[in-house]
Amino acid sequence: MPAVRLGLRENWLQFSLLVVVNVCVGALVGLERTTVPLIGTQVFGLTSDLAVFAFIIAFGVTKALTNLAAGALTARFTRRQLLLTGWVLGVPVPFVLAWAPSWWWIIAANVLLGLNQGLTWSMTVNMKIDLVGPQRRGLATGLNEAAGYVAVGATALLTGYLATAYGLRPVPEAIGIVFVVAGLGLSLVVRDTAAHLALELSQHPAPQSREESGFAATFTRTSWRNRSLRGASQAGLVNNLNDGLTWGVFPLLFTQHGLGLVAVGLIKGLYPLLWGLGQISTGHLADRIGRKPLIVGGMLVQAFGFVLALVLLRWPLLAGISSAIALGIGTAMVYPALIASISDHAHPSWRANALGTYRFWRDMGYAAGALIAGVIADALNLNATVVAAAVLTALSGLLAARWITEYDVRAVTPAPTGGAVTGEGRH
Repeated sequence: MPAVRLGLRENWLQFSLLVVVNVCVGALVGLERTTVPLIGTQVFGLTSDLAVFAFIIAFGVTKALTNLAAGALTARFTRRQLLLTGWVLGVPVPFVLAWAPSWWWIIAANVLLGLNQGLTWSMTVNMKIDLVGPQRRGLATGLNEAAGYVAVGATALLTGYLATAYGLRPVPEAIGIVFVVAGLGLSLVVRDTAAHLALELSQHPAPQSREESGFAATFTRTSWRNRSLRGASQAGLVNNLNDGLTWGVFPLLFTQHGLGLVAVGLIKGLYPLLWGLGQISTGHLADRIGRKPLIVGGMLVQAFGFVLALVLLRWPLLAGISSAIALGIGTAMVYPALIASISDHAHPSWRANALGTYRFWRDMGYAAGALIAGVIADALNLNATVVAAAVLTALSGLLAARWITEYDVRAVTPAPTGGAVTGEGRH
């Protein structure tokens, strides 16, 4: 059996396989980006925006709690076992979305989708970080998130075209059966990364005590006690608040202004496509210039994207495309840098719990965004939800600038095996 080594080049085959698995993960959630809000209003006759956005709230809360549990579960189960469990839980999702007899079935499907996404996406990113070691975390997370969100965008675009040709259901949702089968099948081939994690642990200074790496201590440290981890967690929450808000609001907003399903699919697909593709370069850039400039700059670019959506709304297609471009670029800047920043400031012994805590707060943003959008839209209008998103995003960027401190990558000295951490970051 070949010796275990850390590094992207040394583990390119397993890394590539995990990239493909995450394409399937992203594609499954991409099924909902264009059609499901419209299914709520046009198929099931929902009149309250909050009721329509309930499926996003169910998804966000479930995924957030699953992310939190996933970190703790890695102490009892292997990453591969959790990855496979996530896929099994996701099997019913496309069938329910395609043939659900009531809106409550759609909400139930999103609980399963949240469980699926929380386990599968968490494990693919943890396994990639395990494989590459500390020197290429930004690139590894960039490639992981790029694969997932390019798939989200491509599927959103595809479902828009399919809905135009065949109706809102069942054809656009039924293609998810392919993604579930492929994701589950490929995950059976993936090897676990426990040996790679053990190698990094053996080369890293031990934590001061066992309690230091425990779940409760890691949760409080990541959520509040550590300034940098706190700054990244709040930025992640607001970033996905934006995504949850646009997920529900943009299809309704732009159809109200006369756009058809193909145009809405283009807007909803362009945003995650740019978000996904951009992370390949921004993840690498985060390893070169640091995490903080990309995090702060990306949040401000996203805020500008919401401003564009309102300023240009007289020309809805231009408004949607311009906003999608800015949101996609801004999110691409933020996403891999945030995950890499969390990984930088976390000891390998509690890194999975730290990432789980970060992903808990980040994906609670889906629920927060849908809830805020529903309440404001019912009380005022959809335009007001976009204003709220712009303000919250700009404030989050300023908080990130104040709280996050840069990790000194030069303090990381590779061992002969390619992955030891012998220095400390600036906390």
